[in-house]
Amino acid sequence: MRILIAEDEKHLAEGLRFNLEAEGYEVEIAHDGEEALGKSSAGGFDAIVLDVMMPKADGFTVARALREKHDFTPILMLTALGRPEDVLEGFAAGADDYLPKPFDLSIFLARLNGLIRRRTWLSKEAGSAAGKSKDNVLEINGRVIDFDALTLRAGDAETPLTLMEAKLLRYLADNEGKPVSRKSILEEVWGLREDTDTRAIDNFIVRLRRHLEDDPNDPRFVQTVRGVGYKLTKAS
Repeated sequence: MRILIAEDEKHLAEGLRFNLEAEGYEVEIAHDGEEALGKSSAGGFDAIVLDVMMPKADGFTVARALREKHDFTPILMLTALGRPEDVLEGFAAGADDYLPKPFDLSIFLARLNGLIRRRTWLSKEAGSAAGKSKDNVLEINGRVIDFDALTLRAGDAETPLTLMEAKLLRYLADNEGKPVSRKSILEEVWGLREDTDTRAIDNFIVRLRRHLEDDPNDPRFVQTVRGVGYKLTKAS
């Protein structure tokens, strides 16, 4: 397993490298955002540990750039920014999980190992017909969302989904036809229970609409329920 650590605090980066190599990982370090993008472009990483506050390009920018290039390597974002809004911005940028600084090493290893195991498990399940369940496939507007493989297919085109995109879509699908509040999305999808600027959620919904709608500006399937939140409908 190969890990890219993008962290400008050299002492922390080297400490993480030491402990990850002790766990059997191969590790490369990038000390700024541009270097992180350059090394990640070569591919071959099983996960990326991405600090938010870096010179040349911050972690949000790096995550967005990777996802725009259809690089869906799992990202664990490290942040000294403890506000829920910053956590949501990380998810909206494409991060799969986050860890606020300072953190305990055992928690860091558990979060990182969890991301890698989940991605590996999903890949194995996706390749196994016996492991496939109708509950793990959603069909909507000619699109087929495979929650095992983390993909969305439209005709011959296939688009990877981040873990968080899939998690939000699954939550909406589980409540099909019912309005779900922004508060419930915060709590059930992201595990945030504080008052939060919900514009980050709105931005996430925009991304889902780009995947699902023929005209994202006139959504028929991921609808806004004024004063409440959102609602997913399979037919319109």
